[in-house]
Amino acid sequence: MKPILSQQNLLDSTSFCVIVPTYNNQKTLKKVLDSILDFTSNVIIVNDGSTDETGEILKQYSQLTQIHHPKNLGKGRALRNGFRKALELNFEYAITIDSDGQHFASDILGFIEEIQTAPNSLLIGSRNMTQENVPKKSSFGNKFSNFWFKFETGIELQDTQSGFRLYPLRLLPKQFYTNKFEFEIEVIVRAAWKGIVVKNIPIKVLYDPAERVSHFRPFRDFTRISILNTVLVTNALLYIKPRDFFRRAKKKGFKKFFLEDVLESSDSNFKKSAAIALGIFIGISPFWGFQTVLLFAFAALFRLNKVIAFLFSNVSFPPFIPFIIYGSLKMGSIFIPSDGHLFLDSSMTLDDIQKNAAQYIVGSLILATVSALSAGLISYLLLTAFSKKRIE
Repeated sequence: MKPILSQQNLLDSTSFCVIVPTYNNQKTLKKVLDSILDFTSNVIIVNDGSTDETGEILKQYSQLTQIHHPKNLGKGRALRNGFRKALELNFEYAITIDSDGQHFASDILGFIEEIQTAPNSLLIGSRNMTQENVPKKSSFGNKFSNFWFKFETGIELQDTQSGFRLYPLRLLPKQFYTNKFEFEIEVIVRAAWKGIVVKNIPIKVLYDPAERVSHFRPFRDFTRISILNTVLVTNALLYIKPRDFFRRAKKKGFKKFFLEDVLESSDSNFKKSAAIALGIFIGISPFWGFQTVLLFAFAALFRLNKVIAFLFSNVSFPPFIPFIIYGSLKMGSIFIPSDGHLFLDSSMTLDDIQKNAAQYIVGSLILATVSALSAGLISYLLLTAFSKKRIE
């Protein structure tokens, strides 16, 4: 389907190119390129070290920008080099399309139309993964990827693995760390962390077992993706989520943020008080270095308000740490005898604490539990009273 005049005018007025990474797709490459040329001649082909007839086929398209890798470097590296070339050519957007024939070039129009209403967004084509001939491993892999993307960014998408995408080139991170299939996960997660809107748009898809060649290696590539997700989740828990929390609070004003985002959240009073209790428990517990990870993991597991939980976990804010340690040791001494006396002054050393490690661990867990239950109960009563007062 070729574009009509108004559609062609829209295409011509938008600063975009199409990047086609290809590796040993001689059966479908020509058909893909010819279909793209119905919509634009701004095409960048990245031949990622193909060993089939790809080189001969590309000689027919000498008018198009081509990048040839002497050996296979991976899809991620192909896309990164394509982005670099697109920026050199001063394009604002890049649409990426796989060369295996599963995508329809006519959907380029959908990307261009959507970007007019949502400029500077990163758009991912959403495929119908329930249609006939879709491999079960592809459907499972997509659900797996969607889950971790939501965990890492808070954004829910229907398809995070489609290679048919539109990227806002000048807004993407300047440096990337992956070169294979996992790059397509890294780029959308880190784009979302930068504040770029990441969303799906519907596209058509064709799975033809006779022509489609997949270079995805289940064990190696799944292992790489799992390692990447581990790194991204850790970064999200330790840095991104706390950063976003403080940014929202600072932007709105801490008092207004507390009243509107914490007290006025849609959660029940019980869930709010449970989030407070969780924050207090994690903040006092002896899980130094892992508190933020555990906090967000448990908040997600029990579907508790992460903002409230994180806010109250700061009971372990540095000025309070000596009091927490001392209180834990005193609490622990009730159950585990101590060889000496500890005082909350300059005479208390790290060696003193190390000698009483068991006392501290037991005491801190007990103190955390008692404090969490007390804080949860008190906050529940206060929130209930506050709610009744507002109704009256």
